[in-house]
Amino acid sequence: MRCPKCNHEQRNSKECESCGLIFARFRAAQKRKQEAEAQKIEDAKKYSGGGLKFLQFIILAAVVASTTYYFVGKKSDTQPLQSIPDRTTAQKSNPAKVDQKLAQSENENQTSSRSMAFKGSGVELAGKATVSIETPWGTGSGFFVNEYYIVTNRHVIEMDRHKIDELREKIETARRLIDLEIQKLREMRKELRRYPKGPSRSQLTLIIETRQKELNRVLPQQEKGEEKLRLLGRDMQPSDIKIIMSDGSEHLANYVLVSDKYDLALMSLFSGEYVFLSRSPDGKKLSQGEKVYTVGSPVGLRNTVTAGVFSGYRKREADDKVFLQTDAAINPGNSGGPLIDEQGFVYGVNTMILRDTEGIGFAIPIEKVFEEFSSTLY
Repeated sequence: MRCPKCNHEQRNSKECESCGLIFARFRAAQKRKQEAEAQKIEDAKKYSGGGLKFLQFIILAAVVASTTYYFVGKKSDTQPLQSIPDRTTAQKSNPAKVDQKLAQSENENQTSSRSMAFKGSGVELAGKATVSIETPWGTGSGFFVNEYYIVTNRHVIEMDRHKIDELREKIETARRLIDLEIQKLREMRKELRRYPKGPSRSQLTLIIETRQKELNRVLPQQEKGEEKLRLLGRDMQPSDIKIIMSDGSEHLANYVLVSDKYDLALMSLFSGEYVFLSRSPDGKKLSQGEKVYTVGSPVGLRNTVTAGVFSGYRKREADDKVFLQTDAAINPGNSGGPLIDEQGFVYGVNTMILRDTEGIGFAIPIEKVFEEFSSTLY
């Protein structure tokens, strides 16, 4: 038998006659060493698996922090919407008395815009009158209803407080997990220094490098989310709202009005006179099956036009509000854009889709814009 320590050959299998090594103890020590190596490999695997789950969570939180807020309806918005006949909707959607008294004045002011609609392409006119809207928390669309005022959705420029609280919780949780990940990586590097050269050390080195790389990729997203959260935590200012015209020029809103009753907001822009959209001069209502178009900036694609048909008037049971239903695509970023006919007359403000559906979009009747902001628009 050869001694594993000094290579002395002998017949005695219990103890080395040359160096005194006890073979049983040596074998036990070797076994413990192998078990320790196996445990280190297993620990490294746990580090790796836990890190992937952790990073997936952080990436998700960071994505949530940077995504555009798009309105698809609160709980009441997903309540059943009843179909109502055209005559009922005409009664429901008639402007208020103040609107009727001032209609003649408004028609005179809009003569030039209507002439453009009849002389040229109505859809082309709508494209020129539609703007993209960017805020620190998302994007949307809007359109001019006269030379100086732009209508959009309230949710485009004013994020829901409940959504802000949810976002704050996600971002703060992600920050705590990032801090824990930094601490774990520090501990793993200390452990690495105790590893002898070999496969286990190489494996742990690779795991540390991979996790550090992922952390470096996530950190800028987290910081961006934290900056957005800081902006959301203060009161919204008109200067927070960037208005991008169809020609690409950028402006800041002068002031903003929001409706308490509808998902509507009105912004002023006095830096020039712009093309605007008009209501039908004869008070025409959309008929079921009539062709309609939406204009907006879905997912950042400005001046995108989608076509469909008018599906009907729908009344929401929760509050008896009437909406215009269409199968023309209303995507994130289309919110606040116009719903028009082929002549370019505007009938609604695109506002929402039903969750988990396709081809079911809704717009607020344009009459509600002039009712809500009558003192400003007339």
